[in-house]
Amino acid sequence: EFTMLEFYMSYATYEDLMDLTEKLLAHVLTTVIGSMVVPYQGRTIDFTPPWRRVELKGALHHMGGVPEAALEVREEAIDWARRSGIPVTGGEEHGEVITRLFDQLVEPLLENPTFVYGYPTDVSPLSRRNDDNPSITDRFELFLAGRETANGFTELNDPEDQRARFEAQVAKREQGDQEAQFMDKDYLRALEYGMPPTAGEGIGIDRLVMVLTDSASIRDVILFPQMRPEQE
Repeated sequence: EFTMLEFYMSYATYEDLMDLTEKLLAHVLTTVIGSMVVPYQGRTIDFTPPWRRVELKGALHHMGGVPEAALEVREEAIDWARRSGIPVTGGEEHGEVITRLFDQLVEPLLENPTFVYGYPTDVSPLSRRNDDNPSITDRFELFLAGRETANGFTELNDPEDQRARFEAQVAKREQGDQEAQFMDKDYLRALEYGMPPTAGEGIGIDRLVMVLTDSASIRDVILFPQMRPEQE
């Protein structure tokens, strides 16, 4: 139902992929459009490098107006989410609430290409923990025209950490979270044999093409639409 460019780079980090993504899309703009500035739905999107890079919590505080207490204390984050009209049950982990706040308060503001990094470990089950702050991961998302367009991270290659994260995801799924990961024993076994430092990324081609063609709906550009019933 959608087109994704997914790739991995051995002996690389999420920072290497941010550099690569910027160069890749700048090349696409130069080759296909002939300009770094494109019109999109009555506004202009400027792809001129270097692109802005912001830390998720910092963006929430400075752009979304979320107080620092809510960024550091789970109960404060839940309270702020409710004040902001974001539905929460109160059982969410701190990182989940912070991510929902970001999606609601900051994401729509990111018009020009912007890398957001420092995603909470709670919502990044396959990403490597940050060496300086284990509550976040070495992960980024690229936002364009107020939408997520790419997601990349330094891969987690510690089998014990990965098993614990999978177990936490299975527990969430058993509690009704249909987006939680399944236990992947084959993947864990592969990690136990050994995986080099690696970074991986997925880029949403349809969302990128929407902007480059000034299309309001993804239905106008999607490459593989849903199959229709065969006509007799």
